[in-house]
Amino acid sequence: MTLPGKGTTPADLFIIGGGINGCGIARDAAGRGMSVVLAEMNDLASATSSASTKLFHGGLRYLEYFEVRLGHEALVEREVLLKAMPHISWPMRFVLPYHRNMRFEGETPTSRLLNIFMPWMRGRRPAWLIRLGLFLYDNLGGRAILPGTTTLDLRGSVEGAPLDTRFERAYEYSDCWVEDARLVVLNARDAAAHGAEILVRTKVISAERIGELWEVTLDQGGETRVVRARMLINAAGPWVGDVIQNKVHINSQEGVRLVRGSHIVTRRLYDHDKCYFFQGTDGRIIFAIPYETDFTLIGTTDSEHRDPDEKPVCTEAERDYLIGFANQYFKHDISAGDVVWSYSGVRPLYDDGASSATAATRDYTLKVDDIGGAPVLNIFGGKITTYRRLAESALDRIAPYFPGLAPKWTAGVALPGGDFAYDGVPALIAGLQADYAFLTPFWAKRLVRAYGTEARLVLGDAGTAGDLGEDFGATLTAREVTWLMTREYARRAEDVVWRRNKLGLRLDASQVTRLDAWMLAQQ
Repeated sequence: MTLPGKGTTPADLFIIGGGINGCGIARDAAGRGMSVVLAEMNDLASATSSASTKLFHGGLRYLEYFEVRLGHEALVEREVLLKAMPHISWPMRFVLPYHRNMRFEGETPTSRLLNIFMPWMRGRRPAWLIRLGLFLYDNLGGRAILPGTTTLDLRGSVEGAPLDTRFERAYEYSDCWVEDARLVVLNARDAAAHGAEILVRTKVISAERIGELWEVTLDQGGETRVVRARMLINAAGPWVGDVIQNKVHINSQEGVRLVRGSHIVTRRLYDHDKCYFFQGTDGRIIFAIPYETDFTLIGTTDSEHRDPDEKPVCTEAERDYLIGFANQYFKHDISAGDVVWSYSGVRPLYDDGASSATAATRDYTLKVDDIGGAPVLNIFGGKITTYRRLAESALDRIAPYFPGLAPKWTAGVALPGGDFAYDGVPALIAGLQADYAFLTPFWAKRLVRAYGTEARLVLGDAGTAGDLGEDFGATLTAREVTWLMTREYARRAEDVVWRRNKLGLRLDASQVTRLDAWMLAQQ
């Protein structure tokens, strides 16, 4: 059989970029019967898509900027996605402490209106305005699973215990957690199950229009390969501009604004499973989120980032900003010594001319260029919550070039391992422990949260922990790593311990080195 894009058979789509947008489009298109080839120059989710705040959320702040369409779309999507991937996504409650002296960022549309009509407020956030925003948040998208907003008395409560005593009241609302990198990988797997060819560590050297086709030259580990396709999808994230200018060589007036978002991870700062939504004196917000059982995730920042090839890192200034921000709320201060890990990602936002990185739109923009032959779709912006809707919109945009395209299909369709009820995780964990008695509670939960119903396939016929092969530490075994290499495109230790899971928080450098050597020996 001749694979799409090889020999004389062109693929329908060639997708550049193995982040959430590229893999989401690959899944949607392949499921509609299109032939798809996707190339990612590094590992799947190796850039922006593994460096998010890891939330499916409606974006409460979007309402301040009057981005109602984006907010509505995101709010609707939360439950659609939750039902399709209950192993890697779950509901979370967010606690928004309130104090009468809280202030808006001065340049938001909402703030400017308040300054006109209520100048005596001097930028303060009135409680009624916050409650109105949360009412809209509860009702814009409709809810069947997630509970609505409630008001909390923080005095003497478990939610108030870690907070400074000046916070006596809070609002509690719902959003969802998601394992972002696993979301990407599972979309890639499902795309492959529908016939897509997924190429990792494959760099696009050039793409040239040859009549009505694209001829894409690839570098696969030093070997050159040429793939032909009817249409090109530029989902390169931070590199979308580089692809336009240096790979496909087309004229485009559209621009991308690179915004770096940094996060820190500390020891666990409180004893409950709810998140905090903190509002700063500078008008910005951060989250403090329970993370990987024993840690707390704090972020994010908004800083300009000039060069996509410059690896984003959390700077000392950003780290200190997040620490100082959190210390305005927590009763017991944290310091740089409490930070066990940090990460940073670059959000490729559509350049709408906003005055600041914070104000730049989080919405996505899709632009088709077909001047001179075969079409290319360039993707600007986007957010992880609306990735599925972005994919549908992308297919809508390319439909005129593919008459008879099959209809939308992904809403509510489970990703690999997600074929169970949204509240079925405890039962899966209990069943796994019953059948594999050697699993510790942490181990069983980790496997179910990563693989869902496929956890049993990972474990296979193992009767003891020793049956799973070499133990790399922190419950990671050779059998699981083999699964990740053969089923989930992992090639190096970094792919496993920072993207397929977060066991890098628990493994030391020597253990990671040993894992990397073992993986290289299998290839």
